[in-house]
Formats: sequence, C-alpha cells, structure tokens
Amino acid sequence: MKTQADKLKELIKDTTKKDLKTRVIAITSGKGGVGKTTLSANIAYALSKLGFKVALFDADIGLANLDVILRVNANKTILNVLKNECELKDIVIKINENLVLIPGESGEEILNFADEMTLNNFLSQLEIFNDYDFFIIDTSAGIDKRVLMFLEAADDVIVVTVPEPAAITDAYAMIKIISEKKDIIYMILNEVSSEKEANNIFGKILKVVKQNLKSNFRLLMLGYVKRDKTIMTCSTKRELFVKEFPNIQVSEQVFNIAKKIAKISERKVLDEEKGLAKFFKRIFSGF
Repeated sequence: MKTQADKLKELIKDTTKKDLKTRVIAITSGKGGVGKTTLSANIAYALSKLGFKVALFDADIGLANLDVILRVNANKTILNVLKNECELKDIVIKINENLVLIPGESGEEILNFADEMTLNNFLSQLEIFNDYDFFIIDTSAGIDKRVLMFLEAADDVIVVTVPEPAAITDAYAMIKIISEKKDIIYMILNEVSSEKEANNIFGKILKVVKQNLKSNFRLLMLGYVKRDKTIMTCSTKRELFVKEFPNIQVSEQVFNIAKKIAKISERKVLDEEKGLAKFFKRIFSGF
C-alpha cells in the first residue's frame, strides 16, 4: 500500500514544464534585524521597474509583514487556498503593473494540507504566474527547519547580513548549512559605511568559507547597500525608498543588485530546470 509520502514522491517526478521561465529566489538572513524584509520588498520593486514581472511571497513565519511595508491589506493567505476557502488568484495583491504580493503562512499549518489532491489543485492554479520572471520569497531569519525547506527548494539563495559580529557569525552559520545542499549562495552586505567595508567583511567571510566548506562551493557577493537614514525614514512611513527616492545612492545600489539578479537568471536559464511547480512540489515533499 502506498503511503501519502510515496504518492507525493511520484507527483514530484511528474513535474510540469509550463512554468520553467519563473525563477524562485529566497532571501534570508542568519538573524533578525538586518533589513532582510525591507531589502526583499525594494529589490522586488526594482526588478519590476526594470520591466520584469515579479511575485513577492511573504514566508516570514511569525512575522509576516510585507503587506504592512507595501501598504496593502492581506485578508487571506496561501493557507486559505490550501483549505479550498478561495483560489490562488483571490489572495494575490497587485502592487504595480509588474509586481504582486502573495501573503504567506506558517509551514506548520501547510503540513496539515499536504496531500495529493490539495497539491494537484494548488499546482493547477499556478498557471496565473506562468508569464512571471521572478518569484521572490522573504523567509524568516535564522536556522529553522521550515526556513531551510524554502531555501533548499529555491533556485537561488541570497543571504543578507550587516557589519555586526553576531550578524556575521549567524550569516556564516546559515551559509554553512545551506552549502550542504547548494553549490552557490549569494550575499548582500547591508547597512555598511562604505564599499571598502563591504568588501572587507565579505573577504573575511569568504576566507572562512574556503577554509572550511566543500571545495566546489562558491559564495558570491551580489552587492551592498550603505547605511542611510532615508531607509529608516521610509520604513517608518511604510514607503519603499527605491520608489520614493529612486535617484539617491542606496536606491542605485538596490537597482544594481536587481540588475545582477537578472543577469544571473539569464545565464542559468539554459542550464537547469526551474519553476514554481517544481518549487512547491519540493516544499510539500519536505513535509
């Protein structure tokens, strides 16, 4: 007799190829308070302004607040979809012409609905994102089984840290664990005083990585964002700084990061299969 897990494994093998265009990117951090969610929202917006279609998924378990940052009301989440209380299209919130928000929910709650029928129904609804370029996930901070599940399933992982000893130590701990499943991880240095400081910190982390992690693993610096009071002011006002002040230095730094993400995606698109169906099948099978 086949168990639920066996059926889900069979379903994984039957991955559809309709949504290979969409690249799933998880943005995470070793600890809270490093600006991960603020960066996720601003990077997603920057990509949308560059002409890419972007879906931003709030998977910050216990602290889902992208709806607050984006100044929208999220009445239902992905959990309501899994409960068949509504369809996926009903929870999607339009932010601008190229950007939408998908309110998320706790992985523990999803566990209760991880069966073949629910998964099939959910995957059939992913067609609404077939023409999207990026599916960006704002995960919780820290090393948690639910967080690692999202990171392992994503096409790319970006780790955010700041120039504080505790944050750097936690970022390395996160990188060490993810490196067991990924050959490449990207890093963003946030709240740095200068490019020199960003490069120095990254250099020290990279040195430890090369000394201690597997030889074929690569840690690449995606970019940095300087410390700027405008970011704090915009966060307090629930505004995206790249939207309100697109020409200031920190906004240009975020746009540079967005452009690098786009180039990385272009290089990888011919090398591997990707897409939302594959991502969510991995998530469900993780339970």
